[in-house]
Amino acid sequence: MTQTPALVIGSIVDLAGVARAKVVPANRVDAFVSSGMGASPSWSVFCADDALAFTDDLSVVGDLRLRIVESDLRDLGNGVCWAPATLYELDGSVSPVCSREALRRTTSVLASNDLEARVGHEIEFTLFGGVPDEQWSAYGLSAVLAQEGFIRELFANAQRAQLDIEQFHAEYGPGQFEISLAPASPVESADNVILARILIGRTARSHGMTVSFSPMPTVGGSGNGAHQHFSLTRAGVPIFSGGQQAYGMTDDGACALGGLVAHLGDLTAVLASSPLSGMRLQPNTWSGAYICWGHENREAAVRFCSESSGNPHGANIEVKVVDGSANPYLATATILAAAHAGIIDQTPLPREVTVNPSILVESERVPTDIGEILQRLRASGVARSALGNPIIEAMVAVKELEHSRCAELDASAVIERLRYAWSA
Repeated sequence: MTQTPALVIGSIVDLAGVARAKVVPANRVDAFVSSGMGASPSWSVFCADDALAFTDDLSVVGDLRLRIVESDLRDLGNGVCWAPATLYELDGSVSPVCSREALRRTTSVLASNDLEARVGHEIEFTLFGGVPDEQWSAYGLSAVLAQEGFIRELFANAQRAQLDIEQFHAEYGPGQFEISLAPASPVESADNVILARILIGRTARSHGMTVSFSPMPTVGGSGNGAHQHFSLTRAGVPIFSGGQQAYGMTDDGACALGGLVAHLGDLTAVLASSPLSGMRLQPNTWSGAYICWGHENREAAVRFCSESSGNPHGANIEVKVVDGSANPYLATATILAAAHAGIIDQTPLPREVTVNPSILVESERVPTDIGEILQRLRASGVARSALGNPIIEAMVAVKELEHSRCAELDASAVIERLRYAWSA
């Protein structure tokens, strides 16, 4: 820490993808580490609009604890530090609805088969109160120069907080930007997503702006994605390069990609199922609206990035369907579980789509109907294996209530109500 902190924040991410937090003075950090800070079980069944989807197991009865690890603390500046929290039961066991623990379990399953993952995130966000729409240029130099003070401060804040931002650029929609985070281990990488949102939000506020990570922040606007890249090694050897399969994939790599494509539609509840997600998942928007894969195909839900001199992190897979409403721990857990299932089951690699899938009559869309999405989640062995029954059943309750409440509103009201739900 560059200065003695005054505030210590610990946060979790609930099943609606919203970060919820506890704050203590610095002299209470030991208690935050050892016994934790109390939280109702209802924290796990909050909807994005703060309604509560109570279940028989998660209601007003009982108590949980948020615990942090002191070495995880990151300096946010101005005497504030933050750490990701793990959710515990009162008896000291990790809660079965803890999303961070679900991802830890998945990485342990991979390790039991000599597999190790590295994960990187692209975070899209929309700034309000910055560059006027009439002065906006998609991917434009003028767009970033108009925000150079914000960018400079964000980079400085990230360096202080030990967050490795690899690049920043203006995106397509007015006020929309994207950062890319360096790859890291799966849990650390998901932690970094929350840290990045915190830093972006704090920096925006210091410049008189607000920030939205919503899948659809404005009516008729551009949606915000939260694309995930991942690579896998087996016994230290990359499986997406150095082989004899398509684009240098090994046999394991081809099966991992095959498994991801095969199970992707079943995992939409985890990756992109807010009441706004379907508005983003439209053809010809680079949102990954079709269940297919392609080499450097930005319209495919799964984009394969092969090893090349222009790809310093080596061959990897990008999952484009993920949006800002997804819990990053659960999203990564299910993505890696699907790839692992492909390796175990020797799932064949489907035919590559080398064109815009919207022109192919046989192209399968990523589901957007919440009934179908939840039915497929409940039936998915991959999802249940990765997340466990308590998370599955709680997520179904949350999503059903979210969508039923939002069905009573018109699209513009839903967009406005949820614009800042996933901000920090």
